[in-house]
Amino acid sequence: MSSVSIKGLGIYAPGKAIDNRELKMLTGIELDSEKIEKKLGMVKRHIAHLRGIEETSADFAEKAALNAIEDAGIDRKEIGLFIVGTDTPEYISPATAVLLQGRIQKGASTSCAFDVAASCASFTTALDVAANMLAGRDDLQYALVTGLYNMPAFVRPGDAFGYSIFADGAGAFLLERCPEKKYLAGHQIADGTQWDYVGVYTGGTKIPYTKERQERGQYGLELLQRLPGDRNVKMWPIVVRDAMKKAGVRSADHYLFTQINRSVILEVMDILGEPHEKTTTVMDRYGYTGSACIPMAFYHAVGEGRIKRGDVIVTVASGAGLAVGCNVFIY
Repeated sequence: MSSVSIKGLGIYAPGKAIDNRELKMLTGIELDSEKIEKKLGMVKRHIAHLRGIEETSADFAEKAALNAIEDAGIDRKEIGLFIVGTDTPEYISPATAVLLQGRIQKGASTSCAFDVAASCASFTTALDVAANMLAGRDDLQYALVTGLYNMPAFVRPGDAFGYSIFADGAGAFLLERCPEKKYLAGHQIADGTQWDYVGVYTGGTKIPYTKERQERGQYGLELLQRLPGDRNVKMWPIVVRDAMKKAGVRSADHYLFTQINRSVILEVMDILGEPHEKTTTVMDRYGYTGSACIPMAFYHAVGEGRIKRGDVIVTVASGAGLAVGCNVFIY
């Protein structure tokens, strides 16, 4: 079986960045700026609707994807697989990946397009799916995997928790089929008994969106239970070690984690016995961008010279549900 390599990278975040002081002014919320900046590491973020920008999920995905295609230098019509990883799609149906294919290729093609919805692990899961599909099919040469996040569209007015954490953004990998083994392993964890912590519960078949629910404020992003504060500290090191064992590597050159809490990421690096220089955090620039945060952090790590060709990379993303996705690959 062949393998895949990353040929192009692209990211997108809408509008001018919003710092914590301006966020208070634009939303009318009160937040603990010191805690958000020092513990979580979040200083600025991009939120389209707070800037009056009429862009949504498919727009974010398209702009990040076009940047990745340009970086790869290929003909967009050669892309045979489009996967969008997100839990904030443009519509419930059709898939955002189908819309993206139409925008990129301007009509019908023999491409395959679908979404992967695994909460904030959507991109890492989509990357694993794409890598295996691309490696296993002779008729596919290029795949476009895009992670996007538009959770602020679901944040209710006055929700200090939602606005202080979640932000808009997208990141894309353009993958190419290759003979060398570069994608080493994928690893996932699921625990559906944890579905009722945080999510967007209204608008599906179980709980339709109604005027009454809107008036009660029971819609959009809802935090039903507090997430365990030490969950990622305990879980991520185990996930990393299991994934590297599966990949047949003892260590990596760089580690990327869900960009939800900078202090947790550094603590996990200490547990792994790895220097802080071997990870990258971008929540100071983008806030928390869910399924987009791994490709966005990777993009900056490459641009800043922290990741080089030939490096072994481990990515870990976890989100509501519980869903966890991990990738081990050679850049």
